[in-house]
Amino acid sequence: MIKLDSNICGNFEISLVHEWLETNGIGGYASSTVSGAHSRRYHGLLTAATRPPLGRMVLLSKFEETLILDGKRFELSSNRYPGGIYPDGYKFLKNFRLDPFPVWTFEVNNVEFEKSVFMIYGENSTVCQWKIKSEISNLKCEIELRPLLAFRDHHHLRHEDADFKDDYETGQNLVSIAPYAEMPTLYFAHNAEFVETQGHWYRNFEYAIERERGFDCHEDLFQPFSLRFHLAADARVIVSTGLRSIDDLEACEAAEIERRQEIVNIAGSTDDFSSQLALAADQFIVSRGSGNTVIAGYHWFSDWGRDTMIALNGLTLATNRPEIAKSILTEFSKHISEGMLPNRFPDAGETPEYNTVDASLWYFEAIRAYAAKTGDYDFVREVLFEKLTDIIDWHIRGTRYQIHVDTDGLLFAGGPGVQLTWMDAKVGDWVVTPRTGKAVEIQALWYNALCVMAELAERFGYPERQKTYVSMAETAKGSFNGQFWNDSDRCLFDVVNGGNRDASVRPNQIFTVSLPHTMLNAEKARKVVNKVENDLLTPFGLRSLSPNDPRYVPIYIGSTLERDGSYHQGTVWGWLIGPFVEAYLKVNSNNLTARNRAREIAGNFKKHMAEAMTGQVSEIFDGDPPHTPRGCAAQAWSVAELVRITALASDSNSGA
Repeated sequence: MIKLDSNICGNFEISLVHEWLETNGIGGYASSTVSGAHSRRYHGLLTAATRPPLGRMVLLSKFEETLILDGKRFELSSNRYPGGIYPDGYKFLKNFRLDPFPVWTFEVNNVEFEKSVFMIYGENSTVCQWKIKSEISNLKCEIELRPLLAFRDHHHLRHEDADFKDDYETGQNLVSIAPYAEMPTLYFAHNAEFVETQGHWYRNFEYAIERERGFDCHEDLFQPFSLRFHLAADARVIVSTGLRSIDDLEACEAAEIERRQEIVNIAGSTDDFSSQLALAADQFIVSRGSGNTVIAGYHWFSDWGRDTMIALNGLTLATNRPEIAKSILTEFSKHISEGMLPNRFPDAGETPEYNTVDASLWYFEAIRAYAAKTGDYDFVREVLFEKLTDIIDWHIRGTRYQIHVDTDGLLFAGGPGVQLTWMDAKVGDWVVTPRTGKAVEIQALWYNALCVMAELAERFGYPERQKTYVSMAETAKGSFNGQFWNDSDRCLFDVVNGGNRDASVRPNQIFTVSLPHTMLNAEKARKVVNKVENDLLTPFGLRSLSPNDPRYVPIYIGSTLERDGSYHQGTVWGWLIGPFVEAYLKVNSNNLTARNRAREIAGNFKKHMAEAMTGQVSEIFDGDPPHTPRGCAAQAWSVAELVRITALASDSNSGA
C-alpha cells in the first residue's frame, strides 16, 4: 500500500504533481491528481475506450463534491483557474492511499469520511463511493455531487458548445445523458435521494501541465444535474457507457479486489514493492480483437509494436502470466506486413503505421523469452516459425525505408526524413536523431534474431535453414567487430554509415551485451558496460547522451520543439535500467555482489512510485539531478524492465 500523508495532500502544489490511475483492461482509464484538480487534458473519471483498446473519449471529467453538515456546506473539490484555486477542498484532505484502489480520507469538523474510485474490469465503468468513517450521532450529514461532462476525444479539450444537448432521462436509481448522437450514452447508476436539474457551464478550468507544455490548457465543462445523498448510508455511483444497477456495486468491488490479489499471488510477490509492480504491470495489458496487446503508456500512447515486444517479458513472463504473452504474440502475428510489425496503432483507428526497424527484431527476442519460460515450442513451430522465416526473408531482399541486409551482413535502415529506431523524435521535417545507416542496437538485435532462428531451425529439424542462419550470424559478427569498435573511447560507435562513424556515447550499445546472443568478447563487453555506467547511469535509468557531449540537454522542459529536441539528447529513460542491469550481471558472472548491486539499483524506484503517478513508473527523467520525472506518467516498458530486473537480481541462475 502506498500512502501519502497530510503534508503532501494538504499542499496544493505538491498534491497536484501526485497523480493516480485506474484502468479497465480494454484501454479505458480514470485518472487525476491527488488534489482533485486536473492538471492534464487526459484527466477524467471516465475515459472510455469506444473501440477497444482505442477510440478513447473523456466522458465524465469529474464530480464537484460538497459535504453538507447540518445545513452548512463544505466544498471538497479543488480546481485551478487562471489566477487562483477554487474551491480549496484539498485543505480537508487527511491522507491518500492505494488500497488497492485510490482512497482519499477527508476530515471536516471532526467528521472523517473516505472517497474511493475503481474501474470495473472489461468495461467502460467507473465506481465512486463516499463513506462516513466516524460516529456522527444525530448530525445530519449529506453530500452533493455535480457531474462535469466533457464528451470529447481524450487528446482534445471541450469548449462551451451550443450543440451540446443538455437534456437527460431519469429512472429508478438511474440517470442517462447523450449530448452527441455520435458518442456513447452515459449512465449514472446511483443511490441518491434526489436528482435536481442544473444545466450550467463551468468555464476556464486551467491544466498546469498542458500550460507548461505550450498546449491549449483551458477547458469548459457542462454540469447537467446534481445528486444529493444522505450519508447515513454510503453514497454510491457507477458511471458507465452501459446499463448498470447500483445493486451491482458490492459484487463488482469484491471481484476487482479478488482479481488484483490473484495477480499478486500469481506473480509470487513477497513484499509491497514487488506486489505494486505486479499491479502496475497489469494496467498496461489490454484486449485487442480476440487477443491482447500492451498500451505503451498512460495517458496518451496507444499500443506500439516496439514497446509491446520490449515490455512483454517483464509484464507477462516475469509476472508468471505466459498465457497473456502467448495471446500478444499471436495477435501481433496477424499484423505482420512485408516483414515488419506495426510501429503503432493510431488512436483514431487509421491503418497501422509500419515505420520502425526494431519492432520486428524485438519480436524474435519476445518469442525466444516466451519459449524459454514455457517450453511451448509446439506453439512457436506451428504458429510463428514460418512468419519469423518470412520476416528474415523480407530483410534479406529489402523492405520499407531501405531496410535491408547489406553486403557485409549488417542491417541498413533509414533515409531522409525518417526515424526508424527507438530514438524517434521528429518535429515537423526535423528528425532529431535520424541514425540512418547501421545503428548499433539494430545490429545487436539482428544478430540475436539470426541466432534465435538458428536454434529454432535446429530444434524443428531444418538443418539447411540452420546452416544459413549460422552463416549469416557469423558474417554479421565479423563485420560488426571490424566496423563498430571505437578504440579511443573503449566502447562502440552508435551508428556506422559507410565511412561515417558516429562516436556519440549513447545507451544503445548496451544491447550488444544484454541480449542473449552477443557479438562481443568478454573484454569488450566489460568495457562497454563500464563506459555506459560511467557516462550514462543514473538512479532512474540511462541518459540518452553523455553529459560530456556538447549537445547534451540536462532538463526536459519547454515547448514541443524544446522537449522533442531534448528527448534523446540526455534525457534519462527508465526502461534502459533493464538492459544495463542484465549486462552488468553478465560481465560480473552474475555473482552475489553484482546481484546485490542490481537490487540496490531497482530499489531506487521505490520512492519514485510514490512521487509522480502513484504506483507507477514514469517514462523519462531529467538528465541532471534531482532527475525530475517527466513525459508519460506511467510507461509500460519502464515498469516491465523494473519487474524483470527485480526478478533477475533475486535469481541465482539469472545469468544462464
